[in-house]
Amino acid sequence: MYSYQSERMGATERERLILEHLPQVRLIARRIHARLPETVSLEDLISTGIVGLIAAVDHFDPQRNVKLKTYAEHKIRGAILDSLRDLDWAPRARRKQARQIEAAMLAAGQRHHREPTEEEIAGELGIPLAEYQRWLGEAQGLDLESLEYGEQGQELLQFISDSEEKSPARLLERSELERLLAEAIRGIPQVEQTVLSLYYQEDLSLREITQVMDLPLSRVAQLKTQAVLRLRSYLERRWSLPAEASVGEDRPAGTYV
Repeated sequence: MYSYQSERMGATERERLILEHLPQVRLIARRIHARLPETVSLEDLISTGIVGLIAAVDHFDPQRNVKLKTYAEHKIRGAILDSLRDLDWAPRARRKQARQIEAAMLAAGQRHHREPTEEEIAGELGIPLAEYQRWLGEAQGLDLESLEYGEQGQELLQFISDSEEKSPARLLERSELERLLAEAIRGIPQVEQTVLSLYYQEDLSLREITQVMDLPLSRVAQLKTQAVLRLRSYLERRWSLPAEASVGEDRPAGTYV
């Protein structure tokens, strides 16, 4: 459906912009698909992403100090994630297992006053190590939605003007979150740090990481999922602390209260 903005740009320009940004749809869809079970169709994600791209082109307003590529990425990701929630591709049992893992990490960490090992987490859950690692494999991809959306479905990624983005309050909040994330990463096992670095910073796929680290694909997936759950558990604990409780309590990474 054409919007007022698309009518202003004309059908030819609209089509040109859509075709120009199609590779962006495929890239985003492939990255999201890499975190999901094989039963989820990549082509379905691409189709949904194209719908998001069209909406971005039709409603893009260059006067808002945001590039079309940035705005399109926001709309494409949003459309794909919305479709995944509608599909309910992750059974409730898997989400429950992920929450149980996070709780076990917290309990074991408090017990040992450091980041717990896999064996200790499995012991806290009362299951064999092999069973715990199977849970990790099944939980792959469950971190996807939490990275993009808040508990009430509100988007955490805000595309706002440069002036507001650089406000002191926004910069302070971002700086604190980045500090906590760096602190959390320093506290997790080195092998998990490596997996996260290769995946998020070097932009390697899980299959490519297996070649770098000489580990089976299933093991790399387990390590990534475990690392993300560790970080999420850590950030939820520290980020939710009341302001008066956090003042003067600059604990070293990996310290449990």
